[in-house]
Amino acid sequence: MTKISMKTVNNLNEKDLKSKIQESRTELAKLRVDSSKGTLRKESGKLKPIRHNIARMLTRLNEMEKKQ
Repeated sequence: MTKISMKTVNNLNEKDLKSKIQESRTELAKLRVDSSKGTLRKESGKLKPIRHNIARMLTRLNEMEKKQ
């Protein structure tokens, strides 16, 4: 998964954001398991961008909730 821009995140609605967050968290959990087993070689650089993407989406979700 590559970096998601804030422009893309801003265009998503609440339902889509929640589903994207869930997908990213699932992928992050799988990568963390592989990392702890020591089998994560080529994808070791994917952990940080996924965490940042989740943070971006959660920030946008909180902004949307505060506006309501």
